[in-house]
Amino acid sequence: MTNGAEYKELAWQGLWKNNPGLVQLLGLCPLLAVTSTVTNALGLGIATLFVLICSNATVSLVRKWVPKEVRIPIFVLIIASFVTCVQLLMNAYTFVLYQSLGIFLPLIVTNCAIIGRAEAYASKNPVKQATFDGLMMGLGFLLVLFVLGAVREVLGQGTLFDGAHLLLGEWAHILRIEVYNLDNQFLLAVLPPGAFIAMGLFIALKNFIDNKIAESAPKKEAKSIERVRVNFDAS
Repeated sequence: MTNGAEYKELAWQGLWKNNPGLVQLLGLCPLLAVTSTVTNALGLGIATLFVLICSNATVSLVRKWVPKEVRIPIFVLIIASFVTCVQLLMNAYTFVLYQSLGIFLPLIVTNCAIIGRAEAYASKNPVKQATFDGLMMGLGFLLVLFVLGAVREVLGQGTLFDGAHLLLGEWAHILRIEVYNLDNQFLLAVLPPGAFIAMGLFIALKNFIDNKIAESAPKKEAKSIERVRVNFDAS
């Protein structure tokens, strides 16, 4: 497989075909818990993306020196180091968002999507491909977080990008959009049960699209194999 084709396949796998959130169903605990707003979703998604890229690159760099018997503890140690860096940065520059994400930020260490990519891909491939794989898987996870957060925020609060200044700075107040006026929050969308329902609908939609694509794709005609009859002369 050429480099261009390999990178294209990695992008397709991470963003759609093997998306960590929609297909692998990994990292569902933080995905469902913090996506009540777009800001929270983006905060967690960007943090996960950063950890995925850095951990994949590091694991690929050290893969030849890590004994197979202790590879998982070493991978977890590498991931935990980058998660600590993310925590310190968010604590310093986005403290309110850091408090809002709470325990789900350090729980990135146990995100199976990150450990899984380190074990399944980064530990077996060169650093360029491993880094790109982390980028695509992270973007795929971030995309699911963003869409789920947008849907829940619009349905639950009638707004979009509420609290964006917590992530992007004071100038981001202008990003807030009031889609419609709600006297009270729509609790089903704001609470975790709404996240489960929305996630189920997203998975169903993806499966529907995949089925339509498969149906519309030209089918290869199976080559008919002629049977050869062997006649035995009884004489």
